[in-house]
Amino acid sequence: MTMKWQGVMPAITTGLKEDLSIDHEFVAKHCNWLVDNGCTGIVTPGSLGEGATMTFNEKLELWQTIVKAVGDRVPVVAAISSLSTAEAVALAKSAEEKGCRGLMVLPPYVYNSDWREMKAHVAAIFNATKLSCMLYNNPVAYKTDYLPEQIQELASEHENFQSVKESSTDVRRVTAIKALVGNRLDVFVGVDDAIVEAIPVGAVGWVAGLVNAFPKESVDLFNYTQQGQMDKALALYHWFLPLLRMDTVVKFVQLIKLVQQEVGMGNTRVRPPRLEIVGAELEQAQAVIHEALNNRPKL
Repeated sequence: MTMKWQGVMPAITTGLKEDLSIDHEFVAKHCNWLVDNGCTGIVTPGSLGEGATMTFNEKLELWQTIVKAVGDRVPVVAAISSLSTAEAVALAKSAEEKGCRGLMVLPPYVYNSDWREMKAHVAAIFNATKLSCMLYNNPVAYKTDYLPEQIQELASEHENFQSVKESSTDVRRVTAIKALVGNRLDVFVGVDDAIVEAIPVGAVGWVAGLVNAFPKESVDLFNYTQQGQMDKALALYHWFLPLLRMDTVVKFVQLIKLVQQEVGMGNTRVRPPRLEIVGAELEQAQAVIHEALNNRPKL
């Protein structure tokens, strides 16, 4: 299967059992539901997938489950993140062995330094396999900002570096990257509430969060915008935005899992240090969700 960086690729949540082990049966069901609704790939386990709480072997088992579940329908993209460059390289090689078709490469956890070190880290991962790679730029969460000029430098040196997930929250980054590299890289948006703004200026994909609960609406929003059907896109966006903004706050994992539970596709279990939301915070989130469900557009 050729890796195509385009369309709506969910950064999936990871379904958990009561003992907080991975619910592989649910994960397989969830991924196929997403694909059935038009998603073009599965990305896991990133920050939304609670990858930082997983062991090395858990990640391998997760990739194996999803590759088996979706088969050749869509590519599985392995999120590669670690404090250690050596472990990140080992994860990349293992992801290829498990049948993943692409890598989403994150900067190292905790340690954020200068361009020389951050370049060396992601370059080692790019060089570890022949898999097509997406660079995940999220300076808000990871405190490492890959500037457009640095992205251009990486693109000139690594043939298998083919996509960027731009999560700076600044849609101008899309135009800045495109100005330097043209169509050399496929630019994705990685924050949920910027997709309509980013597509007209060059974004070709969306690594999305609320798609875990609303795949049909997410795919339609993307397609309407890409096809220039802006009346339909903006009407759907207006309805969707209160939910999409849940992807941009600290407790986005808990909130998106709550939305999944409310639509009947998942539960709210998370691994510590995260805890399920409670009290007034829960009531406020449920009010937003119920308002959206009560006014859900007929697609």
